[in-house]
Amino acid sequence: MPQADKCRNPNRMNSGLTRVTTLILAMAAGLSVANVYYAQPLLDAMARDFRISPGAAGLVVTITQIGYGLGLILIVPLGDRVDRRRLVLVQGALSVIALVMVATAGMEAMLFAGMAAVGLLAVMVQVLVAYAATLARPAEQGRAIGTVTSGIVTGILAARFVAGTVADFGGWRAVYLTSAGLTLMMLGLLALTLPPHPAQDRAGSYAATLRSIPTLFLRDPILLVRGILALLVFAAFSTFWTALVLPLSAAPFTYSHTKIGLFGLLGMAGALAATVAGRLADRGLGQWTTGLALVILLGSWGPIALLAESIPLLLVGVVLLDLAVQAVHVTNQSMLFARHPEARSRLVGGYMVFYAVGSAVGAISATTAYAQAGWLWVSALGAGFSSIALGVWASTLSLHRAARA
Repeated sequence: MPQADKCRNPNRMNSGLTRVTTLILAMAAGLSVANVYYAQPLLDAMARDFRISPGAAGLVVTITQIGYGLGLILIVPLGDRVDRRRLVLVQGALSVIALVMVATAGMEAMLFAGMAAVGLLAVMVQVLVAYAATLARPAEQGRAIGTVTSGIVTGILAARFVAGTVADFGGWRAVYLTSAGLTLMMLGLLALTLPPHPAQDRAGSYAATLRSIPTLFLRDPILLVRGILALLVFAAFSTFWTALVLPLSAAPFTYSHTKIGLFGLLGMAGALAATVAGRLADRGLGQWTTGLALVILLGSWGPIALLAESIPLLLVGVVLLDLAVQAVHVTNQSMLFARHPEARSRLVGGYMVFYAVGSAVGAISATTAYAQAGWLWVSALGAGFSSIALGVWASTLSLHRAARA
């Protein structure tokens, strides 16, 4: 078949997802999503620079997540209508501009506007996930999603370490300038290696495409349940990582940004969990993988609550939390894409809205809880989100059995 015909036939492109292409997609996804998380270990430095309270500094993360949510609604669904390769390159170029805007912000309003733009454009990561799922063979879709998600996990966790280290040497603004340079280099690599991917669904208007997203979730209860689980799980995830810098940067620890960033590297267990969860989902074990992960998530808050008494126990909790969150996340996406393969970009956009809402709720709730009553309240908040998620999963077992039947 001629090359032009291959590009016009999306099904033939399933054979084009090589190991190298998958790894490049994973690297690009990790770099993109890191832009959302750089601010978490830098909140105290930003607060001092702009003379705002630590509680108000949580708005930096919240505003970024709001921008991310808008991008999920307005940008990601375009992957079903335009060439995904072109969409990725345009988003990346605009991200470079937004990162420079944050790095050079002279006023609080400019900082918030820049962070909103960074979040809006960071949804490139979800375009890449849908890209990988579409190019992969059906029997290997979960594995492809797991590999790209491993890159995302690595990006999230490395973001905290890199941000802390760079900030210790050059200040928090240097973090965003560095990211702008790395993003520019990654754009060159993507332009050279990614295959074109013509739109699979040009029917209807852009507005109709956006309107179809809530319809998909409201008509399919499995999608809605998976979205709710994402909201709760990432609320717990954001609760921990947003608030962690506050006790560790204060007495008696007074850790540097570099030391605080090292905590994130322990969450690399989440990258392994993402790969394993993807393979289990390919074998039809997604539902039980979710249940086990949610039990682990709830249990992680026990050692996390003991931060003041034992740093080693806190580290155990970090590993368990990240492992559980990423296992649920990959399983969710694998199950969603399998149910509606013709609407992957719309599905990932809609699903990640739940993710963004949960992350925003967790961020602002965590800083407020810490300001009011300290770390124990933060831990109780995270355990509460985790308990509700486990309850939702258990109460919907019959729904999943009926759907499979």
